[in-house]
Amino acid sequence: MTSPMPASASASVSASSPLPPSVLDLAPVVPVVVLEDAGDAVPLARALVAGGLPAIEVTLRTPAALDAIRAIAAQVPDAVVGSGTVISPKHVAESVDAGARFLVSPGWTDVLLEAMRASGVPFLPGVSTTSEVVALLERGVREMKFFPAEAAGGTAYLKSLAGPLPQARFCPTGGIRPTTAPEYLALPNVPCVGGTWLVPEDALAARDWGRIEKLAREAAALRD
Repeated sequence: MTSPMPASASASVSASSPLPPSVLDLAPVVPVVVLEDAGDAVPLARALVAGGLPAIEVTLRTPAALDAIRAIAAQVPDAVVGSGTVISPKHVAESVDAGARFLVSPGWTDVLLEAMRASGVPFLPGVSTTSEVVALLERGVREMKFFPAEAAGGTAYLKSLAGPLPQARFCPTGGIRPTTAPEYLALPNVPCVGGTWLVPEDALAARDWGRIEKLAREAAALRD
């Protein structure tokens, strides 16, 4: 992820510990989380971390998102919480203020890119075309979110990019399932994928943290 911090990767990274060279290398799957109730944030994060997935993307799709990021950052030191669906400089500032340790956008503009770069935390701008990838490489960005992954061409598209653009690394997100994630992870330019399947709506509604931890453990083993 852009603006990396030097250190070796670890299965569990506390807020006081340095990040690995890239957040993308923390685990094979980054859970993509939508929370309606910030009160669920801490037990959810603890379940995901216990399952071996320390990097957690909380999307800014609900009014509870920033409070959820703030709670995870303060109370789950082994989590590396990030902010997703970042689409404006205001989102960047609010996310960093809440304690987000990385930023993820579904797409990018020069204005948004400069705000993320100035934030001082790692970031993943979203791309879905070759031209967008080349434009980011021109700007010194080598790690990106590929979104929406399945709709934009999936593994076949990413495989075709690996030849002419081997320096680009991607976290594909959007429509990926546990059955298809290994196909993405087998690609040389995909260190991890983003997944919503880690937090099923019914499990979250029931606050079934044990089930979520089990799903996280299965996802953490995908690289193996």
